[in-house]
Parts: sequence; C-alpha cells; structure tokens
Amino acid sequence: MAKQYDKEFKEQVIQYVLDHPDLAYTQIAQQFGVHDTTVGGWVKSYKNHGDQVVVRGSGNYASDEAKEIAHLKKELKDTQDALNVLKKAISILGK
Repeated sequence: MAKQYDKEFKEQVIQYVLDHPDLAYTQIAQQFGVHDTTVGGWVKSYKNHGDQVVVRGSGNYASDEAKEIAHLKKELKDTQDALNVLKKAISILGK
C-alpha cells in the first residue's frame, strides 16, 4: 500500500515548490524524501482544486451525505461479496 502523507506535509512541499519555481521536482522530491511524480501530482491537484490541498479520507467528500453514501456503497459491496462466497460454499457442500 502506498504511503499516505498528512495535509501539513503536503502543504509544506507544495509551498516549497511555489517558493522555488527554479528548482526541478526531482530536486524538491529528494529534499523531502518523496518521489518526484508524487510532488508533481500534489501540485497539479492543488492547482486543479482552487489552490486547496487535497488529502485522502473524509476531507475528500463534498458533504457528510456524500461520505455516508460512499460508506454505504462500500458496505453493500462487501456484503454482496460475502453473499457470493456463501452461495458458492452452499453449492459445493450440496453436491
């Protein structure tokens, strides 16, 4: 699983990029110990989201309702997967 960075760390890296436009992402990434494509992705996301730092988790949802819908969709998928496993087990045991 990919390492997740907190909002403060991302803000610090993005601000450094903005303060040092002469430096390449590879140099900045090396200084902060992240991959250069990660830095580029954060800056792109920052600019695409109206100069807001986006982090994974609850902060990505437009509202509490959207967060609840996403949670319920995941729960439904997990339940459907479990049901499919049980159906297969019943068909195997029934033979």
